[in-house]
Amino acid sequence: MVCFHLHAASRAITAAYRPLLEPLGLTYPQYLVLATLWEHGDLSVRELIQQLQLDYGTMTPLLKRLESRGLLRRTRNPSDERTVIISLTDEGDALREHAPRIYQAICDVFGLTPERALAATEFLQTVVERANRATTA
Repeated sequence: MVCFHLHAASRAITAAYRPLLEPLGLTYPQYLVLATLWEHGDLSVRELIQQLQLDYGTMTPLLKRLESRGLLRRTRNPSDERTVIISLTDEGDALREHAPRIYQAICDVFGLTPERALAATEFLQTVVERANRATTA
């Protein structure tokens, strides 16, 4: 039942984020996009998809909604027109100020100390890596 508990944990995490993100008008996937751009700066759509392990069919409407809200912009790479670069707008970057409060609230909800957060992250990354290897083998 480990997989069931991973699934249940994923749903619980999304539910815990909901009241923290609703005042900002963000969904959890939208927040993940912004958080990735806060951490890494401008990224191509392909790089963003790799970072968040989503597919184009999920990412494209997500980016369009964030762009229509004025939180990011999509531009073609001048040296390769096939590549779309995702950049934060000033408004999207300004939402970064809420990230520490949100992170702390999530740590409080789940009892995550820095050590427990690191251990959980390492374990979950291993689960994802092994699952990806198993499905591509």
